[in-house]
Amino acid sequence: MMNILDHLEEWIITFLIGAATVIIFCAVIHRYASGLPIPGLQDWLISLHFSWAQELCIYMFVWMAKFGAAYGVRSGIHVGVDVLVNRLPDEWRKKAVVVTLVGGAIFTGIVGTLGARFVWENGMHYAVFTLLGMNVGDVPQGPTTPDLEWPTWVVYSAVPLGSYLMCFRFLQVLWGFIRRGELPRHDHAHVEGIEEETPVDSSEALEEYGEHNFGHQGNNGGVK
Repeated sequence: MMNILDHLEEWIITFLIGAATVIIFCAVIHRYASGLPIPGLQDWLISLHFSWAQELCIYMFVWMAKFGAAYGVRSGIHVGVDVLVNRLPDEWRKKAVVVTLVGGAIFTGIVGTLGARFVWENGMHYAVFTLLGMNVGDVPQGPTTPDLEWPTWVVYSAVPLGSYLMCFRFLQVLWGFIRRGELPRHDHAHVEGIEEETPVDSSEALEEYGEHNFGHQGNNGGVK
């Protein structure tokens, strides 16, 4: 289970950004190709409706932002002002970090709960009652999006899902800090898949170059 959770944000973000890129590319090509006076092709392109593409991509970027925030908590890439915390004694610094992580977990938990309540009252309860065959009574169906005509509660679900995942990541980082005393750090200069080379001292590089040049001259019978 944890193997899935440890890569959940990457999978979701990768899928969303890839799909959004393809959709935007197709929409732009469709927009410009529809203006070409090519018999048959122009009529067929005009018959295709891509008005939903912009709306869908906006929703996808919202979901990317929410799950990207959770990824930032787990990997330690969020920007933080820690000048004062770093100047504290070690014991006080640890307490400040714990308070910060607990505050982040509480805040995101509250946002997730409020978001879940909003999503439930915005039409999710109607969908669940209908799915289970229960009597909906006076329960409103909820609004829909302008172009896609999707229930808005589906789009707004990014708020509770992303916030609860952030809350879980804060608790995960807090537990790791209590056990090991370390926080996740992200090296902005590091690129996944590329091995880091050990920097070579300038004097060693010059000496190696001289030996290589001397050996090359010796193989050629010396300098003429």
